[in-house]
Amino acid sequence: MGSTIRDVASAAGVSLKTVSNVLHDHPHVRPATRERVLQAIEEVGYRPNLSARGLRSGRTGVIGLAVPALRENYFAELADAVIRAAAARGVSVLVEQTGGEREAELLAVAGTSRPHFIDGLLFNPISLGQSDAAALDANIPVVLLGERIFGGPTDHVTMHNVSSARAAVDHLIDSGRRRIAVVGADPEAERAGDLSSATLRTRGYREALKNAGLSVDPQLIRPAEHWSRAAGAAATRALLDERIAFDAVFALNDTLGLGAIRTLSASGVSIPQDVAVIGFDNIEESQYSTPSMTTVDAGREQIADQAVALLLERIGPNRSTAPPRTVKPEFRVVRRESTGFSAPA
Repeated sequence: MGSTIRDVASAAGVSLKTVSNVLHDHPHVRPATRERVLQAIEEVGYRPNLSARGLRSGRTGVIGLAVPALRENYFAELADAVIRAAAARGVSVLVEQTGGEREAELLAVAGTSRPHFIDGLLFNPISLGQSDAAALDANIPVVLLGERIFGGPTDHVTMHNVSSARAAVDHLIDSGRRRIAVVGADPEAERAGDLSSATLRTRGYREALKNAGLSVDPQLIRPAEHWSRAAGAAATRALLDERIAFDAVFALNDTLGLGAIRTLSASGVSIPQDVAVIGFDNIEESQYSTPSMTTVDAGREQIADQAVALLLERIGPNRSTAPPRTVKPEFRVVRRESTGFSAPA
């Protein structure tokens, strides 16, 4: 038999009414009391009856998270962070994956696949673009994640893609690297002025080289249709086979970087003595590669926490009516063995 609201009240040392107020996000609950109740909810394993709650309040206590693919480490770890951030606020998360397909993304934001079951949606599209901004004006509150749409009708939590990529390349330049390849670029999207992680991070790459007085060699800009280990390995193999001189690789995400490290190591290229490698995203696997991979931590935990907070502000009787806000958490370069630093303890 599952835990009840009485179990929560007993564990927190508060009344049933107080627990109810916390579950329904009433504003007049002291922060210390709210935190005690949320901790008690986790301790006793209480899960609210969502259908009953929805009938009483018009809310389910569930938010949605739509991401391209949970098989990709970044999105799996983002989902984990969102679930933890929501649980700390007494909310559950329904996760769905769109496969990065345009029609699936339109259905996800329209809510037709799960009508009346969620109170709001965290949405990370990769096929929809700037021309689809109006689609975000949905029947439920939406918080946009990612870099495909800017200036839309919703709150938006994204990354400092250009400046963080610039910092990654600056790190390589500061260590004496001059022939820096970038893996994962999308030249066609870049020429079209399309906004995406690939184009923004490549822009940061170009800016760093220019600021250091280094020319951009088109031979060092390597595309990848998918940001996967296989694509990173193939792009690095092509550089080696074409005998193009390079002393560093900036992989536009960590999985590309892991593929690059595999190919370099298998080819007898010493990392970082011959070629340094830096990735992007700071997925957990990056610290356990051989060598451990230097990467950019773009603030995934903060992205999840702030996105959940913004979404909940738009839900309920006291919902915020403030104009759409854009939030970009701070980033940092995590130095590891692949650029000549010691492995973390």
